[in-house]
Amino acid sequence: MLESQPVSEKSNLILASNSPRRRQLLALGGWDFSVLVADIDESQLPGETPDEYVLRLAEAKARKSAEKADDNEVVIAADTTVVDAGEVLGKPLDEQEAVRMLKRLCGHTHQVYTGLALLRVSDGYTLSDLSVTNVLMRDYSDEEIDAYVQTGDPLDKAGAYAIQHPHFQPVESLDGCFASVMGLPLCRLTFLLQQFDIALEPSVGIRCQAELQYDCPISKEILRREPANSYKGEE
Repeated sequence: MLESQPVSEKSNLILASNSPRRRQLLALGGWDFSVLVADIDESQLPGETPDEYVLRLAEAKARKSAEKADDNEVVIAADTTVVDAGEVLGKPLDEQEAVRMLKRLCGHTHQVYTGLALLRVSDGYTLSDLSVTNVLMRDYSDEEIDAYVQTGDPLDKAGAYAIQHPHFQPVESLDGCFASVMGLPLCRLTFLLQQFDIALEPSVGIRCQAELQYDCPISKEILRREPANSYKGEE
């Protein structure tokens, strides 16, 4: 099932996600965009590594949304998952699983993987990139877990948490891209958009850091990379 929003006359970007967090981040770039949500099977394949998993899903979302997009548009798609000790932790099935995930992650470092894919509808040309961020969780209590789970917020989040939650605030520190943990690595997206001749907003990195109140250690490095036909990188 595909859901769409009206396309602006100036818009040539499609976001293949209904995530409020991804819409918030994309808006920081100042680009006009519309939303066309793709419903795909997000099951992990046997033997599939975390990087293969998120990149495959991002590209599948882009292709699915492109089926209903116009030829002059570029589709942006992303997939984010939490990885602990090499195991993918998707969205919890229920409150009990959310509690188990949060207890598992408590007090130690895991990784958040985000796969990013851009697809030009006119010819199917696709670029992809990978962001991996190390995330150290604080030593929250069982009572804090229960209170957070009761809000319902963890049930639609990979790993059962949102880094930006104002009350639970589960993260102690991170090494890498904050925006990627929220679901859309904005500097990597900006870099890829330039390969489609979509203009760079010069202050996008500054806007992102100001919005998230985070001094990003990798923003400048990402934005000054050399173009490639297809790029999959690591933090």
